[in-house]
Amino acid sequence: MTNLTSLAQRVSTAIFYAASSFAIVVINKLVLTTYVFPSEVLAFGQMVATILILGVGKLFKLVDFPSLTLDTTNQIFPLPIIYLGNIICGLGGTKRLNLPMFTVLRRFSILMTMFLEYFLLGKSRSLSMQFTVYMMVFGAMFAAWYDMTFNLPGYVMVFISDIATALNGVYTMKKLQGTNLGKYGILFYNSLFMVIPTGILVFYTDGFSLALHAPWENFLFTGQFVIACVMGFILNYSVVLCTQYNSALTTTIVGVMKNIFITYLGMFIGGDYVFSMMNFIGLNISAAASVIYTYLEFSSKKQSQEGGRHKEVESQARLKESSNIKESP
Repeated sequence: MTNLTSLAQRVSTAIFYAASSFAIVVINKLVLTTYVFPSEVLAFGQMVATILILGVGKLFKLVDFPSLTLDTTNQIFPLPIIYLGNIICGLGGTKRLNLPMFTVLRRFSILMTMFLEYFLLGKSRSLSMQFTVYMMVFGAMFAAWYDMTFNLPGYVMVFISDIATALNGVYTMKKLQGTNLGKYGILFYNSLFMVIPTGILVFYTDGFSLALHAPWENFLFTGQFVIACVMGFILNYSVVLCTQYNSALTTTIVGVMKNIFITYLGMFIGGDYVFSMMNFIGLNISAAASVIYTYLEFSSKKQSQEGGRHKEVESQARLKESSNIKESP
């Protein structure tokens, strides 16, 4: 029963993260590209929403996490800095690139996560898994070479976001295991410590002035903006949950699997994708490698669990046999 519960938790948190990630990418794209809304202001709004939701939740004892102390500050860093880089560059890349290229370039985060898990957590992947990761990256590079809407600032932002995503997944796992912050504390203090620097960034980039000219009288835009802000919290919560019950690499892979759907759907969202056969081939190579890798990842987890149960049964059998030998005259 425990194993079934554990499997259900891993699968449900992975699905929750995939759904949240899918929804926020589509909504962010509509807000940022369709309405030409400043990405820094949306990042600021998502941080404020996270602080308010968790702050009210703690006030009414719906959630619990440590109060702000010097020790809490020492425990949470450097996660807030990584979080800031991820959200600012992620939204900036979403605004500047068409969704198919944005999602395919995000697959570089898998390669980075694999390297970071090896060097920081001591985890290594099989050769077959490594090969599929390299194929994902090859497909992404091939598609990028034939990208008809190449945007250098957008590419740079996505690569910075990839690095931040990989670091965020690995360090979140370390913080969950090595501190008493918990998932709510990590989410709250990431936003709390970075909301003021983000506000300063928005002020100096004239983001607030640009946001005032947005069509706030349009209920469709206003609704999408509010949903995008709230979904920022839901996405961050789902990332922490998925990482807690699975692994940093699994969280990254689930995000990439979601990106496969966005890759093809994104050709019709935002109106900024220009079709090229070679680019399309690269997108498909990367997407196919993502599917194969996901199969290998979850197959290895299943084999590991079955091997663990088999060893446990053997150990119990040996103990029982040893007990019988001692009891015999």
